[in-house]
Amino acid sequence: MSAHAEAAGHEHHGPPMANRSSRLDPATLGMFLFIASEAMLFGAFFTAYFFVRVVNPDAPATWPPPPYHFPIFVAGVNTAILVTSSFTIHWATQAIKRNDRNGMRAGLVVTILLGSAFLLTQMVEYAHVGFNTGDGAFASVFFGLTGLHGAHVFVGLSLLTIAAVRAFKGHFSAEHHHGLEIPSIYWHFVDVMWIIVYFAVYIL
Repeated sequence: MSAHAEAAGHEHHGPPMANRSSRLDPATLGMFLFIASEAMLFGAFFTAYFFVRVVNPDAPATWPPPPYHFPIFVAGVNTAILVTSSFTIHWATQAIKRNDRNGMRAGLVVTILLGSAFLLTQMVEYAHVGFNTGDGAFASVFFGLTGLHGAHVFVGLSLLTIAAVRAFKGHFSAEHHHGLEIPSIYWHFVDVMWIIVYFAVYIL
């Protein structure tokens, strides 16, 4: 076979391969960029929160203003639930890297249950908190920040549920598990953001 024929046999068909200027694979890099945009969204809500609480000349002397109270203990339990879910999703991703599919599935199921418990507890908290969005600026920023985070938890649970369905169908292996690892990165972001929300709104 001539050199020209051999070259023709190895000729690449279709669009050229995408240029990679990062050591991260494109899907992971895309998730990190998306998280950066979401962090800026939370930053806008935190700006409104600190304006209402600190900059505003009519800011209440105590937070929240009397006679209202935030359910700090319930929110603390919810924080522990969500932090625990970070460990369980880490367990799932590490398990599949060892090709332990059962460990991965167990970690995913427990994470989804913990995330669902967090959302359910937050809805119960809303029902019994004793105020609504029309009771002042403090209530608006409270529901704005916690509700925004709750929406992110719902999105994270949707992604993890899809990953769980794929996991039970045997789609993941030690070599190919981006469909699990990328949602897990998003879930860690959701957990970290809640810790910030919890300390800013309930504790400080």
